[in-house]
Amino acid sequence: MSSPVFPFPALVAQAPLQQALLLAAVDPSIGGVLVSGPRGTAKSTAARALAELLPEGQLVTLPLGASEEQLIGTLDIQSALRDGGVQFSPGLLAKAHLGVLYVDEVNLLPNPLVDQLLDVAASGVNIVERDGISHRHDARFVLIGTMNPEEGDLRPQLLDRFGLAVEMSNCFDADVRQRIVKARLAFDAEPDAFRGRHESELASLSERIHAARASLSAFAFDDAVHARVSELCIEAHVDGLRADIVMLRAARALAALEGASNVAVTHVERVADAVLKHRRRETQASSQAQRARDPMPREADKGEADWGYVPPEPTGTAKVKQVRPLAAKKA
Repeated sequence: MSSPVFPFPALVAQAPLQQALLLAAVDPSIGGVLVSGPRGTAKSTAARALAELLPEGQLVTLPLGASEEQLIGTLDIQSALRDGGVQFSPGLLAKAHLGVLYVDEVNLLPNPLVDQLLDVAASGVNIVERDGISHRHDARFVLIGTMNPEEGDLRPQLLDRFGLAVEMSNCFDADVRQRIVKARLAFDAEPDAFRGRHESELASLSERIHAARASLSAFAFDDAVHARVSELCIEAHVDGLRADIVMLRAARALAALEGASNVAVTHVERVADAVLKHRRRETQASSQAQRARDPMPREADKGEADWGYVPPEPTGTAKVKQVRPLAAKKA
């Protein structure tokens, strides 16, 4: 028997994370959500809570030491040669179909595995090929990857492949901490009663996700929306056009989730931070402007080579007596 799940609407002070997860649930082609932050910031709790809202309610966890075959599945070549048919053993991608694939410490996985994972998350199709034999199956799931920045970073190429990113941090607001702890203690003490108080919200949110998915194809983007997306992406100096496409999809998902009649500029602006947070690049001009505003380097900006560096200063001059070479004295 599975243990009770903390209800998604009851998460405290997690609005940016909740919005990003709901947008990815409405349109998984956004490409998943990368959640960055220290331990104990409710990353896994939010992932389990989201899975409960989806059609299958399935949460699949990718273990840290998973192999490629565990992820994508395997083909029985001997059976194919003998019987002429393809015998496929499903992997975690197949099991996560219509649910949530949760990858904790995604930054510690081998880069090729992450790359393959992100490919399938964006396309919704998993293709397994071996010795000239291939098999494909639907794999539409919400990808949630989490990482602790203290344990290493993802390569920029992989960061860009995640549709949305949310940065969590430790809470130092006493009132908010108390609300979080009280909610958790109440859930642990009487999970059924706690969930009962949020039952109507859970049902409503699940229905909204279902309705939003069905209405996505009815939305179009006008010139004002396209213009605002281009403006925000240019200001952030992002590489390529993936950010523009993800921002449009995220804005459309938000409009659908809220039951709006069209995608508006305000929808774009409300999703922009999650789209650009991990893609924004600092240019030389902005770096120079920052140094002009703050000429004293911050500790975080100092490289190891600059540690303790003191600029040279003139200390005065002194006349040095010229000494003739030894050969000249003998002459």
